[in-house]
Order: sequence, then structure tokens, then C-alpha cells
Amino acid sequence: MAGDGSSEFQAGQSGLIVKVPEAEPAVQAWRGRLDPSARAGVPAHVTVLFPFLDESRIDSDTCAAISEVIGRHKAFEARFEHCGRFPGVLYLAPEPDASFRRLTEAIADRWPETPPFGGQFIDVVPHLTIAQGQGDAVLEEAEADLHGRLPVIARVSSVDLMVHDGSR
Repeated sequence: MAGDGSSEFQAGQSGLIVKVPEAEPAVQAWRGRLDPSARAGVPAHVTVLFPFLDESRIDSDTCAAISEVIGRHKAFEARFEHCGRFPGVLYLAPEPDASFRRLTEAIADRWPETPPFGGQFIDVVPHLTIAQGQGDAVLEEAEADLHGRLPVIARVSSVDLMVHDGSR
């Protein structure tokens, strides 16, 4: 699986994410330099579903349906104890990841026209992107630094809808 597609944001494009503010102290400097989604104003997060619906399709009924689908899931704790990699991408891996997978599956089942990551990947791996589009040396440097900053423990109790306005 490649990066989370955030380097190709388009105005009106939306996504559903779990913000992980507990990770910011550990990852903020690296994400700010090496993750285009951070430069676009997206906080440290695990993607639930991207891309989601175009902004023109999001109304109060859509928001109520999102709340209903997400509301079937209980809050949970996730630990980020180690890094993982996709080609050119460094990320923190949540453990366990099953609750994130269930959120993604529930939203994708409700809106089948919005497959995760546009249907690019057979297996959608929950992750918190640190860097994308980087060479191995940069990823190794970031991973070595992050090693001493982990674990990060997060309480997951909400999912946020983010809409790109053209620049953020």
C-alpha cells in the first residue's frame, strides 16, 4: 500500500479520520516536514476512509447517517508502539488495528461508491502517516528518532469529517 493520497487533495474532497492528538508531540516535527497532509492542515490521524463523498453531497442527512454508522462502534484504546513502512512511506502502526478496520468497513459498506483509497489496495492497513515520498535514508532517520518517543497511547472516541477547501 502506498501513502494515504493526501498529496493529491482536491477542493471539495472529503475524508473521515480519527485524530490522534496524543501522537502530536512525537510526530509533529517529522510530519510537518515529510507529510503533505500535515502541510495541508490535517492533524496526526488514522484514516477511516479517503476519499469520501464530494462536499456537494454532504448535507445534514449525510452527517446524520455518518453519526449513525459510527455510533454503532464503542470507544477503544490504540497503542502505537512501532513504525511500519510501505514503499516510500513511514507510519505508526496502531495495535490493535481491528477497531479501525471495522470503522472503515462500516463506512465503506454504507457508501460503497467510496472504496477506501479509491479502491487502489486490496488490504487497507490502518496507519498514522509520518512521511511519504521519501528515500530510505530519511525514513530511517525519522524512524530512529521516533523509536525513543514511543509508545503513544490514544483513546479513540470520535471520527471527524474533513473537507479540503482547495488549500487546506
